[in-house]
Amino acid sequence: MIRQERTNDPELAFRQSFRGSQAEIWTALPGIVQSFDPAAQTCVVQPSIMMPIRGEDEKFVATALPLLTDCPVHFPSGGNCTLTFPVKAGDECLVVFSSRCIDSWWQSGGIQEQAERRMHDLSDGFVFVGVRSQPRTIPGISTSATQLRSDDGQAFFELDPNSHKLRIVAPGGLEVVTPHATFSEKVTVTGLFTFLGGLIGSAVSGAAATITGAINFFGSLTSNGKRIDDTHTHSGVQGGSSNSGPVV
Repeated sequence: MIRQERTNDPELAFRQSFRGSQAEIWTALPGIVQSFDPAAQTCVVQPSIMMPIRGEDEKFVATALPLLTDCPVHFPSGGNCTLTFPVKAGDECLVVFSSRCIDSWWQSGGIQEQAERRMHDLSDGFVFVGVRSQPRTIPGISTSATQLRSDDGQAFFELDPNSHKLRIVAPGGLEVVTPHATFSEKVTVTGLFTFLGGLIGSAVSGAAATITGAINFFGSLTSNGKRIDDTHTHSGVQGGSSNSGPVV
């Protein structure tokens, strides 16, 4: 606290006036998401920092700020590609306040005139979800690779910039929906392989799929023009301990 030793001190008066002006400038605040509108891509946020408000008895009381409504949520995006997250109530976030009114831009996009002349106002916040307090830190953060992961670390995509290897860990399973998939090199399956549908292919020597484990195949399987599924027959069959002939 600045001690006023002289009356009518212009420097002190300026400092107090400047500090009062600063108190009305909002830049950024941590907050907690109360609700999320996936259609409008906005959320309602409760600021996490309380403000001291002077009461009628001249004493300061810590008071919660009002809810911030219709705050646009930031999702990393560019070039017609976007990374989205299932924003939930209780998620921590950072609210960044625009220096000017965003109402006209938010409603119409493009370059717009200001609907109001307000500046650094609580009404003009953008929400960046993912900022965390210490009680909500994520365990087991990788210090060597980039991950898209569940908070508990049980499922993730991992990109290692050193080995250039992409690793997928999915205890709940992996589902690929695509009309066509291309694998440029060999494929190795270690475990149960279940196949539903047709299988067509050709390969040069050394370029083939390697499967270590059981195979469940539903459909017709042909190798070099020969059916090798459970309906195929053999030629030259003889009784006794002799082996059957080649696949017909």
